[in-house]
Amino acid sequence: MLRIAETLESQLRAAMERAFPDAAAAARQAGPGLDPQLAPASKPEFGDFQANGALPLAKPLGQPPRKIAEAVVEQLKADPAFNALCQDPQIAGPGFINLTLKPERLAAEVQVRLGDQRLGVPAVEQGAPVVVDFSSPNIAKEMHVGHLRSTIIGDSLARVLEFRGHPVLRLNHVGDWGTQFGMLITHLKQVAPEALNTADAVDLGDLVAFYRQAKQRFDEDETFQTTSREEVVKLQGGDPVSLKAWGLLCDQSRREFQKIYDRLDIRLSERGESFYNPYLERVVADLDAAGLLVVDDGARCVFLEGVSGKDGKPLPVIVQKSDGGFNYATTDLAAIRYRFGADPEGDAARRVIYVTDAGQANHFAGVFQVARRAGWVPEDGRLEHVPFGLVQGEDGKKLKTRAGDTVRLRDLLDEAVERAEADLRRRLEEEGRSEDEAFIQQVATTVGLAAVKYADLSQNRITNYQFSFDRMLALQGNTAPYLLYAVVRIAGIARKGGDLEAVASAGSEPLRFAEPQEWALVRELLKFDAVIAEVEEELLPNRLCTYLFELSQVFNRFYDQVSVLKAEEPARSSRLALCRLTADTLKLGLGLLGIPTLERM
Repeated sequence: MLRIAETLESQLRAAMERAFPDAAAAARQAGPGLDPQLAPASKPEFGDFQANGALPLAKPLGQPPRKIAEAVVEQLKADPAFNALCQDPQIAGPGFINLTLKPERLAAEVQVRLGDQRLGVPAVEQGAPVVVDFSSPNIAKEMHVGHLRSTIIGDSLARVLEFRGHPVLRLNHVGDWGTQFGMLITHLKQVAPEALNTADAVDLGDLVAFYRQAKQRFDEDETFQTTSREEVVKLQGGDPVSLKAWGLLCDQSRREFQKIYDRLDIRLSERGESFYNPYLERVVADLDAAGLLVVDDGARCVFLEGVSGKDGKPLPVIVQKSDGGFNYATTDLAAIRYRFGADPEGDAARRVIYVTDAGQANHFAGVFQVARRAGWVPEDGRLEHVPFGLVQGEDGKKLKTRAGDTVRLRDLLDEAVERAEADLRRRLEEEGRSEDEAFIQQVATTVGLAAVKYADLSQNRITNYQFSFDRMLALQGNTAPYLLYAVVRIAGIARKGGDLEAVASAGSEPLRFAEPQEWALVRELLKFDAVIAEVEEELLPNRLCTYLFELSQVFNRFYDQVSVLKAEEPARSSRLALCRLTADTLKLGLGLLGIPTLERM
């Protein structure tokens, strides 16, 4: 109800200004003017909205807030446009103004959304470019459960921002550069030299095992260590053989990563650490020109403002080591500089979002401060870290295999689908239903992957969460199967003769609602636009999950307590319209979470 809220706020502000012109003039001089403090009502019995602007006016006006509220209400009642929108306003408590929308206006809003593919969510008029940096696995290391959160949280935020109309650049900042490549290239040259001469001559197999072998040799063999360090210098110097070996490692990792992304329906543009290598010197030059660089113990760094170590001295962000090398901070600064368009060929973004684990919060706080002080972040630019907690086992400890290893992401997804399939086969047997294998595989895959995504996204991302297959695959509670089943229920209404397409396109006869269950569903459906705007601003996908769960609950109560197909007209068509809008809202909302829906389960 964003559009209605904006209209109400304008009407309230005008009423306040008419009631208290002197206070309004003073408020305009000091800022934007009087604030009605309009918000959705905290409880249904208080109506649809509450305006609390009378309370802060009590002191400057020297009047009780209730008396101020009475004066504002008197002005509202004299406004024909307000009267066409709302019932008589009510004053509660010390001076809260409760506002209830007229039933015919609520019904009209539902009718408008039935013919709107965006379901009432406005598109931004001039969407500013947004960069969402997420997933970011390391080359030659397999994606594990730790990458799950960054990947699906980042994807969901990108989907919401794209839906709102922002041009979004989805970036995968893979770890494809650095000292570890000297070790990996040396190992590759020695164990599979034919790979460097013949296209696709060798499959490196399990890259995790390959990495471990190289790391073990590096730790135990001084000669291998020395050769590896020399290889780093060759790679950074552009040696063609070293670059080819590096490219082979990157390509094989990229193919493995893509299998996971395809499975999860994730779109990403890869731009790894190596991309920013040519820009590192510019970072140092800019910081030096800005007078921010300090040489400390041979290293070039920027000391942070307001951030001290245990010794009470400001902490540094090192941008060039004493040996002349660069580090992660330098690369991240180069990325910020490029993404905001400090380089002519850069992205010219106005919002840059990093989706990484909470353990990197201090790193990004320091890097962000340096970037702002260097002048790389425009005045209208937003630079944001989206932190998330750990994935834990049901014992509350970090999720690991029985052998103590980190859980591979592909294994976790395989198990989710296998469990969903077992649940489905058991249910089909209990119900005496016979379905073909194609149906079983489609449903199991959709439900299994949806369960994993939703279980993560439905948590407040800032906190750790406990991973439980049993909970996430349950048909009851705040789970993907529960939401998917609500969509299936509505599809069942259509199969039984409810023409949902017709009610969506009709629009000639006004919708009519009489039952409290109908009005509860109407009001819940009309919250969707505000929820999307909130996720766009706060970058918390769990707000959308909570809304979709509550919508499903309200719909299920409506479905259980109110007859749809057996109702007489006009109730039947009006209730079918609510079913159609609920299905559309659930499908769109789940789609923004990266979750497809089903017609049957």
